[in-house]
Amino acid sequence: MKRRRALVRVFAGCAQVGGWLAVTFGAAAQPAARVYRIGIVGAVPPAAADADTVRLTELFYETLRRRGYVEGRNLVVERRYTEGRAERLPALVAELTRLDLDVLVVTGNPAAKAAKAATKTIPIVMLLVSDPVGAGLVTSLARPDANLTGTTDVQEDLTLKWVALLKAITPGASRVAILSSEIGGFDPAAIRDARTASARAMGVSISHFDLNAPSDLDHAVAAIARERPDALFLDHHPLSYILRRVIAEFAIEQRLPTFGSLREQARAGILMTYGASAAWQVRAAASYVDRILKGAKPADLPIEQPTIFDLAINLKTARALGVTIPQSVLLHADEVIE
Repeated sequence: MKRRRALVRVFAGCAQVGGWLAVTFGAAAQPAARVYRIGIVGAVPPAAADADTVRLTELFYETLRRRGYVEGRNLVVERRYTEGRAERLPALVAELTRLDLDVLVVTGNPAAKAAKAATKTIPIVMLLVSDPVGAGLVTSLARPDANLTGTTDVQEDLTLKWVALLKAITPGASRVAILSSEIGGFDPAAIRDARTASARAMGVSISHFDLNAPSDLDHAVAAIARERPDALFLDHHPLSYILRRVIAEFAIEQRLPTFGSLREQARAGILMTYGASAAWQVRAAASYVDRILKGAKPADLPIEQPTIFDLAINLKTARALGVTIPQSVLLHADEVIE
């Protein structure tokens, strides 16, 4: 018995890069439990992540644990991080595809495109991806017809909702700047044209400023400051999340009402956010992983559209901007940050 306990301690201490060597000891007559290996491409490592990012990450693993997958016991997780540099995605994804994964989990359009280009056989679960059909990731939401499935975060044109919120607090607003991205199929010309037309119909003109890499931010905010728009919209892509605190500081400094799609942006200082719940998407992604590990094929799993949308309002930012939020808007908020 002492020898057996010693062996357990030895194997439990064998940490591997990006995961643990999981060994299950049972009765001699029992077969070894299946150990699953999943790969995850993230934005920043845990040591550099803020509380909201850590919370969402833990929600993913908590959902997996509830379904019976425990890292270090029957689950190995291989993690790679871009640190906000989309150009690293092809190399990181290629590295993961060489590790005999059961599932690859990716976040955002650029990562999903890199994963699709890297493998036609490893099942891919995506989340926080916009318009996967228009981006060329799948043939349809109902039948992806590929090794890729998951969730899409935009069920409607959020621009219309943001313009409505802007008009509620600043009725005379007529010019909006939008930080957008052309990487990963986020903001193709057709989407820009549709967004611009929608805003124009509501009496607002839109000017686009590209944010394709962290190094673009200084140039973009300087150009926005020169243009002096009435508001700033943050297109939904990873950089607008990663850089949300810096963008919030700029917006407050410029007294510029700013709108995004994730409530985590409002918690970082953005005035208002409306969009598909990130927490819902994280839990849904974990559910897709579970179904695939149990034998489902991604091509047969419909891509899930959002059913939960969050409206978050940062009143501290509103006071700093000198903006009054109408009670009619506050009553519809899912979260009000004081």
